[in-house]
Amino acid sequence: MKTPTPIAEIAGTGHFLPDNVVTNDDLAKRLDTSDEWIRTRTGIRERRIAPDGMHAAHLGSEAAKQAMEEAGVEPGEVDILIVSTATPDRWLPSTACDIQAILGCDNAVAFDVMAACTGHIYGLSMAEGYIAAGRAEVALVVAAEKMSAIVDWTDRTTAVLFGDGGGAAVLRPSNGSGRGIVSSHLQSDGNLAELLYRPGGGAIEPISQSMLDNGRHLLHMHGREIFKNAVRSMAEACDIAMKKAGFTSSDIDLLVPHQANIRIIEATAKYAGLPMEKVFVNVEKYGNMSSATVPIAFHEARMEGLIGEGSNVLTVAFGAGLTWGAMTIRM
Repeated sequence: MKTPTPIAEIAGTGHFLPDNVVTNDDLAKRLDTSDEWIRTRTGIRERRIAPDGMHAAHLGSEAAKQAMEEAGVEPGEVDILIVSTATPDRWLPSTACDIQAILGCDNAVAFDVMAACTGHIYGLSMAEGYIAAGRAEVALVVAAEKMSAIVDWTDRTTAVLFGDGGGAAVLRPSNGSGRGIVSSHLQSDGNLAELLYRPGGGAIEPISQSMLDNGRHLLHMHGREIFKNAVRSMAEACDIAMKKAGFTSSDIDLLVPHQANIRIIEATAKYAGLPMEKVFVNVEKYGNMSSATVPIAFHEARMEGLIGEGSNVLTVAFGAGLTWGAMTIRM
């Protein structure tokens, strides 16, 4: 199969992380857990937690500034601003509109995407579509997550998993450079929504004292079922994205997976036919930052020199919805 010609390339990336580091030992002081218990099951050693005054819009806008600076883009040049977040600062308006105001991207159309951990890949695919349709020259895709705000800090099965952060990417037309998004595959299954969800706080179950007392506004997860579905879905998405690109595993220079759990990462790499030497892992430092994990990992891999000019990158994620997807990118 002939490799498709990319339409949109990544012109800049960025990330932002709160300074506050919370270790496994810190959590063990208030939860029935230990550093060993968390590490052996998840691979996580620590995570970043944003302070009370720092919200998703702040995390996302700081990452966006970094990506825009690298791309040489001024705020007024941004045509579309897509923000993925599972932790919006408020239900109205969108976090994208708040970030637009912070950055001064007054000429952009701004909106949120809710696809949980797969959100950044969804956002990149949407931005590519706008560029392909000739409706945008500069697209800014941001992932902003303050997971600490929706985690039940008394539940050791979920509290140990999540962290806060922001990531971003600027997309421009490839114009025949050969660089950019080569292929993507997106999928979802709403029938499995209650494996990972927040049952209360929306229109079905509005905010009430009873809902708050029962913690139904917080994250609920069925871990074993999520694990099985994540491995199967991410492996399938990787396979389809590579086939669409005309790639085999030997063509991939680096896999940048969603950083949910080291066991899920290892299983996904195995099914994708990639050795762990070709897999970027930072879950031990940050835990699961929902949609921000992929752009943060992607940016760190670039900064460490693991992704360079001509690199073929495969990225994949899985999240609440259930949603999943994969993308191949040539840098």
